Amino acid sequence: MSSRVIAIDGPAGSGKSTTAKAVAARLGLPHVESGALYRAVTLAALDSGVPFEGQRLAALARSLPIRLDLTNAGFRPEIAGVDVSAEIRSERVTADVSEVSAIPHVRDWVNEEVRAAVRRHPRGAVLDGRDIGTVVFPDAALKIFLTASPEARARRRLLQDGKPADTDAVRREIAALELRDAKDSSRAVAPLRQAEDAVPLDTSSLSFDEQVERIVELARNLFS
Repeated sequence: MSSRVIAIDGPAGSGKSTTAKAVAARLGLPHVESGALYRAVTLAALDSGVPFEGQRLAALARSLPIRLDLTNAGFRPEIAGVDVSAEIRSERVTADVSEVSAIPHVRDWVNEEVRAAVRRHPRGAVLDGRDIGTVVFPDAALKIFLTASPEARARRRLLQDGKPADTDAVRREIAALELRDAKDSSRAVAPLRQAEDAVPLDTSSLSFDEQVERIVELARNLFS
């Protein structure tokens, strides 16, 4: 079992990243977001004009290089030594990251980088993604599968982006999330699914603090 590795998986818009960051801070562990690497590869490909072909993308990631750098604030994505934490959240990256993340060569490279990042911090780490508990760290000490209703996820995403959560906007966001869920769940390589030994946590009716507290409590009971 990977010592003190906490894997938080779930669909798009479930709040995996923000929850994982908060849990990591509460437990004094670094946060590793695998999705940041997929986004960084997508950004690099778009900026360099490299087509979405597995071997070429993996070669691009290694040559730049793209990596997770451990800072006092945790791991951050870098391209050629430049922090791209903000750039990888752009709409153009979001539009293509699902396609890039489904490419086997890219997934293999990302998994190698994530495992290497965790090895650099032997006390453990909190990770979030879609296949952390099933593929990247199947022996994680604690696995959480974070979910919420499509409407709750849509409203949270709109509010996070500073957009009005009116009925029409929520309806459009739900459609976008359902499309993303279908792509992530049906892809041939490492599809989104709940690990058999994961703890399901539906946050539809929970506040952010409540969902963080539940995971922290589970971790402390396990690690004490």
